[in-house]
Amino acid sequence: MKYTDEHKEKIAFNIASFAIQAMMYEVSCFPSPGLVSPVSNGAHKDMDFYTFIDSTCALSSYFVKFVREGFKEVSCKQLFRNIREIGIEAEKDMFLKTKGVNTHKGMIFLMGIACAAAGKAVSDGRSFEAIRKIIVEMTAGIVKSELENIDLNKELSYGEKIYVDYKIKGIKGEVEEGMPIVFDFSLKFFDESAELSINDRLVHTLIGIMQVCEDTNIIHRHSVEILREVQEKAKSIIKAGGMKSCEGREMIQNLNEEFIEKNISPGGSADILGVTVFMDLIRKYIN
Repeated sequence: MKYTDEHKEKIAFNIASFAIQAMMYEVSCFPSPGLVSPVSNGAHKDMDFYTFIDSTCALSSYFVKFVREGFKEVSCKQLFRNIREIGIEAEKDMFLKTKGVNTHKGMIFLMGIACAAAGKAVSDGRSFEAIRKIIVEMTAGIVKSELENIDLNKELSYGEKIYVDYKIKGIKGEVEEGMPIVFDFSLKFFDESAELSINDRLVHTLIGIMQVCEDTNIIHRHSVEILREVQEKAKSIIKAGGMKSCEGREMIQNLNEEFIEKNISPGGSADILGVTVFMDLIRKYIN
């Protein structure tokens, strides 16, 4: 289907608005163990709910740009190269707005890819399911080129250090495989809690994601052992009913207090939650 330039712009702004909505949903739910919310800074000393609002507003125009790139008639590999350049500029504006605080670096990477892939799927008249295939094509080889062949003489990012130490692929492995946590797990998990209020549904899905997410934010702050403990605690909470039961709700509240005390922040899981909400909105939009 061929779109007019005016129609393309409308689509770009619609898809970008879903990204902003998803990011605001993620930071607005509570209790979200260890994470920033409207009522708590979680395990963070350098940011609060307003920092996230500032950052999201600074990034809003970039999501439009990511979608626009998806409309261009270029290969998926070239699309990925194009949006990474935009992502670098987005990071600069984020840090400028937050005075150096990293609120959304991981989210820019994930949501930038998601927006571009969604834009390409819509532009090409393809189904929602095609988005995952586009992401795989966009990011093919990223683990080999950027993690397996790391120059150990340079200053490594914490994601690179974690790969060197533990061979955990993190966010780059997740996108190369087509965001399997989102498409194979969390979207369905989100669907299965539709009877809950939006806040409780978000918290429930966050805990669900924490069961399976190889959260490099936790490893960076603590260790792989702490990550495994977090995953097991999340499994116990979901087994108890999560936000669908009184016991589960109490366990989540206790976990929040524990994470604040121990300085644990499942930021990787929070990013996956944001992308899950975005994909749910895109799925409805395309269908």
